[in-house]
Amino acid sequence: MRTLGIEGAWVDTPTVFTDGRGRFHEWFKGGFFQDAVGQGFSLEQANCSRSVRGTLRGIHYAAVPPGQAKYVTCVSGAVLDVVVDIRVGSPGFGTWEAVRLDDTTHRSVYLSEGLGHAFMALEDDSTVVYLCSQRYAPQREYGINPLDPALAIAWPDDLTPLLSDKDAAAPTLAEAERQGLLPSFEDCTAYRRSLMSGV
Repeated sequence: MRTLGIEGAWVDTPTVFTDGRGRFHEWFKGGFFQDAVGQGFSLEQANCSRSVRGTLRGIHYAAVPPGQAKYVTCVSGAVLDVVVDIRVGSPGFGTWEAVRLDDTTHRSVYLSEGLGHAFMALEDDSTVVYLCSQRYAPQREYGINPLDPALAIAWPDDLTPLLSDKDAAAPTLAEAERQGLLPSFEDCTAYRRSLMSGV
């Protein structure tokens, strides 16, 4: 696993074994993950979404603590996966990084608690699965509009974004900050330190 430009986010590109029968790769390895990130991954929920081309999901995040860390991969098709630093006080606040996830490279992205997550389907029937460190809890789930012009995420310009009503109505990053809805960098790093001390 290698770190991304946003602190608290990693990408893993596995070795894929191919022969006449098909392909095999190791998607997630607890010990390998712990060595790279410095903490274990406590699995509480696993999600699967299937999307038509152009579907844009996110930017989603959960209140910290406990937040919701995610380990994301694309098992069919291809998506542009985006991590957004929405942690108030972070040196990278307001920045984002994109990674193509697809069924060829089988890359995975891990984003720690307090980071925002979104993805756009680049092909029909793109299927994304992700492991979550906490169960879905509606009362602590929030969103940022993925088309916020201030964030200026470079979504593919040959696709028309298809958003849910909820995501389309989500506040901009600046609006969410004014409303006090964003996690703080201090709270996120303190929570991660508490998890690392339990390793």
